[in-house]
Amino acid sequence: MGGYAPGRELDGLAAAARAALVRRIEASGVWAADPGWREAFAAVPRHLFVPYYYVGVAGGHERRWGESADPGARERWMRGAYEDTPLATRLRDGELLSSSSQPSLMADMLAALGVAEGHTVLEIGAGTGYNAALLAHRLGDDKVTTVDLDPEITESARRHLAAAGYHPVVVTGDGARGVPERAPFDRIIATCALSGVPTAWITQSRPGGRILMPLATGLIVLTVTAAGHAEGRFLHTPAYFVPLRGPGRPGGEPVQLGGVPRRAREDDLFRFLLALTRGSLDPQEAHALWEQEGRPQRERYGITVTGERGEWAWLDDPEGPYAWPLPS
Repeated sequence: MGGYAPGRELDGLAAAARAALVRRIEASGVWAADPGWREAFAAVPRHLFVPYYYVGVAGGHERRWGESADPGARERWMRGAYEDTPLATRLRDGELLSSSSQPSLMADMLAALGVAEGHTVLEIGAGTGYNAALLAHRLGDDKVTTVDLDPEITESARRHLAAAGYHPVVVTGDGARGVPERAPFDRIIATCALSGVPTAWITQSRPGGRILMPLATGLIVLTVTAAGHAEGRFLHTPAYFVPLRGPGRPGGEPVQLGGVPRRAREDDLFRFLLALTRGSLDPQEAHALWEQEGRPQRERYGITVTGERGEWAWLDDPEGPYAWPLPS
């Protein structure tokens, strides 16, 4: 790659910055029920997974690079690697293709995944490899599989993982199809946004398995039953992820919000309801429901998936009056 290779002069800064990040996340209480994740975040060096990243500046993006010849630039790169913020790691024509998620959000997701010793995990969206490293540190390399459609992403994830001393299975393929040759899985976690639950993830889950995925600016946690059905509720946490790439992934035109009060248009919870009911409720209907039901938090919503009836989102009760089909 050329340039200046960062040496041991940054080791102390890396250790101090990582410890500070762990303290910030721990203060939220996310690890109270499962302190094992604290040790993983304290041990896995995030900077090895982001040898360069992009930060927004006026007129575009600025690249921060660990091999810069400028000592000040190297220090800014290292400090930024341990900020509790998402880091853009791959851009194409100004479009974000891949990123390293916000560490505190990763901690929320991993805690909600509910792993135990011996569990096998499939990660959808390899990203930088950092999340797979945290999983591998906790469960062991042989228990973790991560998949991504882009061979450049999977190749760089392998390099980063190897540099940090981890060797989970990294697969290049369509994440919506899962990884059948490695199934069944106890847990499936997606780090990219979807508009529905892929059938393959349910069929590749063990009965009692858990699927955690971003959907409609939220995080849904589904439990899979022996009959191949799945059901669960959203976490309270807002979540905005790069969409899953691949053929046939839905996009859609921006929603027109004419007639909806500005206060609602700018409210994160209302926009969550809009995203969840897209194609089923127009914005005015969604606003009327939102006000009538007391501007519900994300935890009041859920999703049910069955082979017979398809999949639908709901408010409060899967068999209640407020239910909306999800895209197949």
